[in-house]
Amino acid sequence: MTQLPNFSIKNSNSSPANTAKDPQVAPPKSKPKPPQQHPWLIVGLGNPGKKYNGTRHNVGFEMLDAIAEAEGIPINTVNFKALFGKGFIGNVPVMLAKPQTFMNASGESVGALVSYYKIPLKQVLVIFDDLDLPFAKLRLLPKGGHGGHNGMRSIIDRLKGSRDFPRLRIGIGRPPGKMDTANFVLRPFNKQEREELEFTFQHGIEAVRILVLEGFDKSATYVNSAKAMEQLG
Repeated sequence: MTQLPNFSIKNSNSSPANTAKDPQVAPPKSKPKPPQQHPWLIVGLGNPGKKYNGTRHNVGFEMLDAIAEAEGIPINTVNFKALFGKGFIGNVPVMLAKPQTFMNASGESVGALVSYYKIPLKQVLVIFDDLDLPFAKLRLLPKGGHGGHNGMRSIIDRLKGSRDFPRLRIGIGRPPGKMDTANFVLRPFNKQEREELEFTFQHGIEAVRILVLEGFDKSATYVNSAKAMEQLG
């Protein structure tokens, strides 16, 4: 076997004794890593398919689309049975999701996303339509029950009964006369209602921004204040 040449170079001024006395050079200190920031999961509820576009029951989808457009977050992938997008609000990471399971099974998607990404429930915001609020009004709550909303019922069931996550309710009003509730929520908005909703969406965008960047209390004060309601007309 051919012996490889030895390329070590000896310093004529050094000796084993001198080398031992040389001070040890300490390795550079590594900078501490900032704590990892949990993302927010913001969910809009609705039904998939063109036939449901623009209906009252899909106003959660529309609010989420408005947030995505305002913050420059594309919702262009499918993840855990949801149309999905990742981005930032300010410097805070967020994930936007529109479950494609149909309303009554929304929890299948939300539960899987929460579990996989290990998101604290206090950072899971669900946006949905509410029959019990006056039309175009917003209400932000830190927790609560499903209030008869089947999408929320499904989510609570999939989160093992936990109700401790914030929700943004959007009022769609009550059905006129003796109209069946199920038919009412699947009706589209008229032109005047659409104009009112544009103000609602703008308030919702700002409310979510405050929630993510400054916390629940400040956002709730903004959403539920008389000033915000007056601006809705």
